[in-house]
Amino acid sequence: MTQLTTLPEAWGRSHLPSKVVLAVTQKPESGYNLITLEWFTRTSIHPPMFAISIGHSRFSHDCLEAHRYFNLVFPSLEMKALLSLCGSASGRDTDKFETGKVASFPGKLHKLPILSEAVANFECELITQVRSGDHNIYVGEVKYSWLNEEKELFFYK
Repeated sequence: MTQLTTLPEAWGRSHLPSKVVLAVTQKPESGYNLITLEWFTRTSIHPPMFAISIGHSRFSHDCLEAHRYFNLVFPSLEMKALLSLCGSASGRDTDKFETGKVASFPGKLHKLPILSEAVANFECELITQVRSGDHNIYVGEVKYSWLNEEKELFFYK
C-alpha cells in the first residue's frame, strides 16, 4: 500500500543500489583533491557534458571556485576503500591521494590526475554552474575520455 512518508524514509528505500563517482579537483593552492559523489548526471550528448552537485561547505566547492575544471571518475570494484576515504575525510585536512595510495597519471586537460584503477575517467572543463539550495550544480564539458576495459564498475549498496 502506498502511504505518505518523509523524504528521508522514501529516499532511503528507493535510491539503492546506486552509482557513485569520484571527482578530482585541483586544490586552491597546490595539489589535488578527491570527493565521492552520488549526485551527478549526463546532461548533453553534443557537446558531451556532465553535471555534479557539491555542497557549499565542502572543500571541493572551494577547489572548483578556484579552478574551473574537474575529472569525473567511475570507480572499479577495487576502489571501494578509496570511495569510503574520499566520502568521509576532508581534503582540507587529508591528502587523499597519498593516504589512499592512488595510482594515477597526468591527464591532458590541466594535468589533473587520471585514476588508473577506475573504469572510466572524463576530463571536464566547467562551463556553467547553478546554485541549488545548499549546493552548487557544476556543469562540465567533456574534453577527453579514458577507459579501462579490464575493470568492473562499482555500485553502492
